[in-house]
Amino acid sequence: EVVQGSSEGKAVKQAKTMAGKKIFIGGNWKCNGTRNEVKGLVDMLNGAGEFPANAEVVVAPPALHLDAVHSMPKLVERAEGRGVDGELTPDLIVDFGLKWVILGHSERRAYCGETPEIVGKKTKLALEAGLSVIACIGEQLEDRKSDKTMDVCRAQLEPILAAIPAGKIANVVIAYEPVWAIGTGVTASPQQAQDTHKELRAYLSEKVGEADAAAVRIIYGGSVKGANCEELIKNPDIDGFLVG
Repeated sequence: EVVQGSSEGKAVKQAKTMAGKKIFIGGNWKCNGTRNEVKGLVDMLNGAGEFPANAEVVVAPPALHLDAVHSMPKLVERAEGRGVDGELTPDLIVDFGLKWVILGHSERRAYCGETPEIVGKKTKLALEAGLSVIACIGEQLEDRKSDKTMDVCRAQLEPILAAIPAGKIANVVIAYEPVWAIGTGVTASPQQAQDTHKELRAYLSEKVGEADAAAVRIIYGGSVKGANCEELIKNPDIDGFLVG
């Protein structure tokens, strides 16, 4: 499995040790990379050496590059027994030997009409198929300014939690990505990120119990780079990153 990216690699090198829980570093390549660029990146990353044993690293290339990278697709859909043009179904993903999907990304929510309920349904289907899920949540800038960050995150997270089959919560990573910080160069301060992650963990504790809430990895995404990952990862409730 090919797993590393350039910023992802720097983040992994800064990984902290956590008892019983690995740091999670995800690389979301979105719609980037020609065949030659992807080959060069894969060759570079595979030659970067071993990663720490306390880190799990996964990348999400565009679907066209899955065969070259063989890691994780970004889309998953099933419309109750009928084909859906332009999407990937859980059975196809599993048959391809892949293990992870990204669900609920803000761009899918904003541009593809994916409601919290749809994301919850996708989460259930993915987990039942044996896949693991990176579930994205996060607020818009106006939500942050009006002190509605947790209202938005809870509304997005509740259908996801309700959809998780018994015994499968360990297969879900929560990615908190404030929309105002995605690709803008603006990053939540380490304290802002920690405060939100702490509140998210408290909410998880209410919904699934303290032990499962402590075990769930809550990762941060939003203009993460080598220059800021060290400070972010020092915080007790930040368990890794989604980069890209």
